[in-house]
Amino acid sequence: MSNFNKKLIFKKFLIDNTHFFLLTTLSLSLIVWVIQAVNFLDFVSEDGHGLRIYFIYTLLNFPKIFAKLMPIMFFISLYYTINKYDEKNELKIFCINGISKINFLNTLIRYTFIFFILQILLNIFVIPYSQHKARSFIKTSNIDFFPSLIKEKKFIDTVDKLIIYIEERVNDSQYKNIFIKNDLGIDQSKVIYAKKGNLIENDGQRSLRLFDGKLINVSENKITIFNFKETNFDLNNFFTKSITHRKIQERNSFEIIKCVYVFHIKKVSYNNFEIDCNKDSINEITQESYKRIIKPLYFFVIICGVSFLLIGFRENFKYKYNKLFVFFLGLFILIFSEISINFSGKNNLQSLSAIIIPNIFFLILYFSLRKKLSFAENK
Repeated sequence: MSNFNKKLIFKKFLIDNTHFFLLTTLSLSLIVWVIQAVNFLDFVSEDGHGLRIYFIYTLLNFPKIFAKLMPIMFFISLYYTINKYDEKNELKIFCINGISKINFLNTLIRYTFIFFILQILLNIFVIPYSQHKARSFIKTSNIDFFPSLIKEKKFIDTVDKLIIYIEERVNDSQYKNIFIKNDLGIDQSKVIYAKKGNLIENDGQRSLRLFDGKLINVSENKITIFNFKETNFDLNNFFTKSITHRKIQERNSFEIIKCVYVFHIKKVSYNNFEIDCNKDSINEITQESYKRIIKPLYFFVIICGVSFLLIGFRENFKYKYNKLFVFFLGLFILIFSEISINFSGKNNLQSLSAIIIPNIFFLILYFSLRKKLSFAENK
């Protein structure tokens, strides 16, 4: 059989597997995203943000969900595609046309580089950027959903430098017995009490129009009290205080890698705007660096594990047991990859083990599989 026809056969298999992977991974990611979005709704709305802010915030979390599901869906898609081809006797056709299973295995390993590189790009660039943007977006967005923020007879302090209490809510824009405390700085604050107030919106700008109340200015040891018939309180320059600092998952990948290298190799600690690289944070930073760089190596372990399905055909009485073995082997690889990364960073030995183990797994599975495939083809 010509090399051109062999390439066509490989291409058909790889396209079928890629289609199944993308369809299932995107579908499952969407389901998980919707579930998380429902949970995020309370979080975002309680901070006083509207549906636009909520949608953008949840959308920026989608790359993280997709990347998290990639390894397991990679395993499932290959497991399904190889079984489907075997049930249709297409694997036999490969062999009849002179395509050795070892050659097929090597093609699958080259194919795996696509998923490895995609996971690396997501881990190193896309996810830290999107996570940082999501938090920054919430933090810097003005309060634009004031009615959802207000609860009767409850002090609301989710907004930075602002506490609001409303005794009675007539409707979404009319309130009675309003208390507002606005912190203006060190030893400076403004306290307002009003018998009633209306929410006013004009060209996207919101304010509270307050009636019949008192304005108390507190500055160091000086207190000034004013009575008013009517005044406006601007709501446009307040931000949520729920997010105050960047998490390690949002940090720049190159700064994380630099920290691991400098701390472990050069034995130096340092702090800067991007990262605090010291003994208190190094374990978490090391785990995050391994999660971004080392964990994608398990794609090659997964491809070797699932390729044990190539041993024999479904007519073989041991084939069902082989399918079960491959399924549980795949689950073991997926679980072990999570555990090994979580234990990395605790000490140098565990960190070194986390790097070496996926490579050893790959070599053991690859050469064991080659030996079994070679033996099966020579029978």
